[in-house]
Amino acid sequence: MTSATIRSQSTPEPRPRVLVVDDEVPLLELVAGYLERDGFDVETAPDGASAVAKARDWAPAIIVLDLGLPAMDGIEVCRIVRTFTDCYIIMLTARVEEIDKLVGLSVGADDYLTKPFSPRELVARVRAMLRRPRPSEQAENIGSPELVFGSLRIDIAGHEVRRNGESVDLTRTEFDVLAALASQPRIVFSRQQLIEAVWGDGWMSDPHLVDVHIGHVRRKIGDDPSSPVFIRTVRGVGYQMGAGA
Repeated sequence: MTSATIRSQSTPEPRPRVLVVDDEVPLLELVAGYLERDGFDVETAPDGASAVAKARDWAPAIIVLDLGLPAMDGIEVCRIVRTFTDCYIIMLTARVEEIDKLVGLSVGADDYLTKPFSPRELVARVRAMLRRPRPSEQAENIGSPELVFGSLRIDIAGHEVRRNGESVDLTRTEFDVLAALASQPRIVFSRQQLIEAVWGDGWMSDPHLVDVHIGHVRRKIGDDPSSPVFIRTVRGVGYQMGAGA
């Protein structure tokens, strides 16, 4: 065995990077500690400006982002971060109103947790997100690099969507929801089936977030829910990809 082989075998796998953003320092340190003990490489940021800078320079796999930051709040941070990365974003909110959750998701967050929460639950949620099955990769493996539905083209390999030749900007989760539906257009997916296809069967969040992400995809591809062309709602069952126009 050569020395190069020994070095190769002893080189540890890189640890997944998680950026934790919260202005409550005790909570910030608590969450960071739990994640570090579970094997993550963790950076922290106490405010929005430093969060954006670290997200740009450090390229985390997941950002745990507090909604109620001072000055630049979590919504604005999420909006800016989404201009240069498609990393997963878990939003933390102390507010219980549904509108806060939906607004956070509307600017590109993938999931949310409401404070107070168990740090162990957050770690489990981060783990589950990194294990997501990536339906776009599954579609790529079955030899369907591009899926066409009328004026809508979904480039699986390039992770790109075009409508009438114009690029559609989807988040990673939105793209995976669309790819899951498009890769099996004859199937009517229930919420649970979409959860298993996109988030994995260990996902522990609100199943109605599926509806939120479907709504965002429809809006971005110009699909009127009252008269849908691409994503059809099958009442009492779920969602199905249509033929398009």
